[in-house]
Amino acid sequence: MERSGFVTGGTWCVDYNMTLPDWPREESATRILSSSRQGGGSGCNFAVDMRRLAPEIPVATIALCGADSDGELLRAIAAENGIDAHFHVDPGIRTHRTMAFTALDDGRRTHLFEAESSDHLTPDHFDFTGSTAFMLHLGLPGTHAVMDAPWQGDANGWVAVLRKARAAGLRTNLEVMTIDQQALRELVLPCLPHLDYLVVNDYEIGALTRTETLRDGTTSVPDVINAARQALDQGAMALIVVHFPMGAVAVLRDGSVHHRASVDVPRSTVAGTNGAGDAFAAGFFCGLHRDRDIDECLAFAHAAAAASLRSVDTYGAMESIEACMALANSQGWRAPLDFPTLRSGACGRG
Repeated sequence: MERSGFVTGGTWCVDYNMTLPDWPREESATRILSSSRQGGGSGCNFAVDMRRLAPEIPVATIALCGADSDGELLRAIAAENGIDAHFHVDPGIRTHRTMAFTALDDGRRTHLFEAESSDHLTPDHFDFTGSTAFMLHLGLPGTHAVMDAPWQGDANGWVAVLRKARAAGLRTNLEVMTIDQQALRELVLPCLPHLDYLVVNDYEIGALTRTETLRDGTTSVPDVINAARQALDQGAMALIVVHFPMGAVAVLRDGSVHHRASVDVPRSTVAGTNGAGDAFAAGFFCGLHRDRDIDECLAFAHAAAAASLRSVDTYGAMESIEACMALANSQGWRAPLDFPTLRSGACGRG
């Protein structure tokens, strides 16, 4: 059977996006410069990004929400973007909401969330019967109380869902959130034997493998590569992609390493970084789904991430991958990553 498209699962929340002049100290106040209400969470962001990047690629989603106005908003967003949505609606719970702050002075983000609907999500909500999708994009460990806990003999609910998806013939990717290192290891390491892909940032790969990936505040690319290789040894992934401000690397099971510098985005065009990681993942898997080689997949990923920076919300600035690449080429690319070049080649969906 020819498989096509994606299923996203896990975190769908409403982001209350707020921009501040700077992050206030305790016992002080600051003015909110702008605010908006939009969908968020890995399940929402990846799904909407993919539909806008490549409208020919079908996307479905599985999620839980309340019967409140926030839940109505999320279901409307899915419908507006042509997502085949399987929302479990529970009138007894409140939809997950996040206060997403962006400080304009340094561009940093702070998220405060109430995760009631996410806390009630369980592996029983996931049914892949009849799915012909290529891949499940699942997240976010650390945000879902039941999913984060042991489940019927499995280390946690994430493992149970990944096992179920692979048994149905889907490939799997796990979206990870930047949380405490020990908590990240406890939740994610049991998932690695049930993953086909893993796309993370430099902090997350370092946390997973107890590797210091930052030296003097700068990402150490050789340490990132070594950490990715350690993680490959602990899982079933065909490849691991690690992104960081200056670029990204892809480390494959066969030992090859691919690398690509990021887009040289003018600071004046950056409205916020919320959702940039989701956009990067969507761009990468857009390329993989189109059977592009890994180097082009990395270019797609960077271009999508760069495009997303133009909006304070997670996907408001997303366009087709062709438009994203045109924007990236007009802005220019950073200098190639400065480390010994290792063997590279083609991969595609395989």
